[in-house]
Amino acid sequence: MKTYLVTGGAGFIGSNFIHYMFQKYGDDIRIINLDKLTYAGNLENLKSVEDRENYAFVKADICDWEAVNRIFQENDIDRVVHFAAESHVDRSIKDPEVFVKTNVLGTLVMLNGAKAAWELPDGTFKEGKKFLHVSTDEVYGSLDEDGGYFYETTPYAPHSPYSASKASSDMLVKSYMDTYKFPANITNCSNNYGPYQFPEKLIPLIINNALQGKKLPVYGDGKNVRDWLYVEDHAKGIDMVMEKGRLFETYNIGGHNEKQNIEIIHIILNTLREMLPEGDGRRKLVKDSLITYVEDRKGHDRRYAIAPDKIKKEVGWLPDTRFEDGIRRTIQWFFENEEWMKNVTSGNYQKYYEEMYQI
Repeated sequence: MKTYLVTGGAGFIGSNFIHYMFQKYGDDIRIINLDKLTYAGNLENLKSVEDRENYAFVKADICDWEAVNRIFQENDIDRVVHFAAESHVDRSIKDPEVFVKTNVLGTLVMLNGAKAAWELPDGTFKEGKKFLHVSTDEVYGSLDEDGGYFYETTPYAPHSPYSASKASSDMLVKSYMDTYKFPANITNCSNNYGPYQFPEKLIPLIINNALQGKKLPVYGDGKNVRDWLYVEDHAKGIDMVMEKGRLFETYNIGGHNEKQNIEIIHIILNTLREMLPEGDGRRKLVKDSLITYVEDRKGHDRRYAIAPDKIKKEVGWLPDTRFEDGIRRTIQWFFENEEWMKNVTSGNYQKYYEEMYQI
């Protein structure tokens, strides 16, 4: 039985990954979820797995060497899947220091914890161990509107404190692979969407605001382009890279769903109107007139687009979910989990940990 240490497992992508892994492997794996439970970490995301004997939650900061080292000392960790990071660009512009501390120093602590546990006296590493560092396409900077894609060989050119901190963490992992032959991979993904996403991000923000008849803020002219990846497809890609990816390699995980932000908003509004029943009063609230253009974000990259050629060729992964299908599944999930959204937007979700663990 493999033991996985998942950092940031209470967050959006991390919790979806944990659900995916249990759905695929059931009782054949063990998962330890390490999460500090910042504003974006929500244990309600994992209610359905919290009673499993092969699941454990540890509340700790990835920057805390003693806590991280203790986990490695007390458990025979086979896989580290490193999601934990500060990830919102707007927050990074206001408070860069937090991003550097968590994303850079935290990654260093995780690398050192795994290295200390896995390294043999001759400087090689125990067979079968792997560290997978989950990163972003934002490290590559911005593409021209008229074409081109990010490849694994694209030079890094981060434009925000967030992307700079992620680029730095990528380079740390690369340095460990090069210097120590540390068994690792890096994945750089495009924008994720799906269940459990914190509503400061575009898609859940638009869904939540539209259903309440609130303004829908759009940066600049709304024509910035992002490549969208359904979160379950991302989880599948990470699992496949862990099992089939060549050591020391970077793999880009892209959705092949390039859309302008304003296009995303119109798709959401049209889909909400289609999916809401005739008698639902919220249908009258979902209007195009809610769209409100606001001052553009500082350093706002114009276009991201990932070419997943390498992961397709070497690992056999391709996204399964068309955006039109994924957005319907996402909206349906929010319809069925209104209490989750209320708890998140009110801050009550943070009480769940206190009640669950009687803190």
